[in-house]
Amino acid sequence: MSTPAEFYNSLPPISKAYGTMCLVATTAFHLGLFPPMYTALIYELVFKHFQVWRLVTNFFFLGKFSINFGIRLLMIARYGVQLEKGVFERRTADFLWMMIFGALTLLVLSAIPLLWTPFLGVSLVFMLLYVWSREFPNAQINLYGLVQLKAFYFPWAMLALDVIFGSQILPDLLGIVAGHLYYFLTVLHPLSTGKNILKTPRWVHKLVARFRIGYPTTAPAQPERAAGVAFRGRGYRLNG
Repeated sequence: MSTPAEFYNSLPPISKAYGTMCLVATTAFHLGLFPPMYTALIYELVFKHFQVWRLVTNFFFLGKFSINFGIRLLMIARYGVQLEKGVFERRTADFLWMMIFGALTLLVLSAIPLLWTPFLGVSLVFMLLYVWSREFPNAQINLYGLVQLKAFYFPWAMLALDVIFGSQILPDLLGIVAGHLYYFLTVLHPLSTGKNILKTPRWVHKLVARFRIGYPTTAPAQPERAAGVAFRGRGYRLNG
């Protein structure tokens, strides 16, 4: 059995970095090093007082130490890692671009007053969960020992549980929207048109190569797939 240190060192770079920053942010909050509102997404402070760091730091706070916090961190450690080691194996730049695209999408959505939320970390984690559920749709999930279901339905089951236990539904919904938009643009749209309009920008490949993160490559992003993973099995159609 591997030690915690060995497990941590075995994690792929992007998932490990994001999970670590989320843990550090919450730990710093509990140690009284900063109040969360210093990192919250408040557009008025971003544009009027040039506190641009809020556009990034809001993604690292997953809430206070709690069962929900632990679940979100485990989502990164499990589903983010499975994506990065599986679908995105040796494609570190593409995985990083997925995270960046998801963050940008969430920032745009949150700029709509009715959809605003001060912290988008939970939404970004839910986006990872949604993309994972589409890439591994037939994986069996045991939901807290209560019910077993296919991964394809897992994000909706988690959303339902959040509603039952009184958590806010908006962060989960925003993550689902961002995840579906990414999956549509990188899998469903290319399958129907043969064109990928969301290729990983060259600057992301250069960033990965410059800092020697994971597997640097200059290959085109999202190589063509014969079929979207979530729609290869029986019972799934491109429009369903």
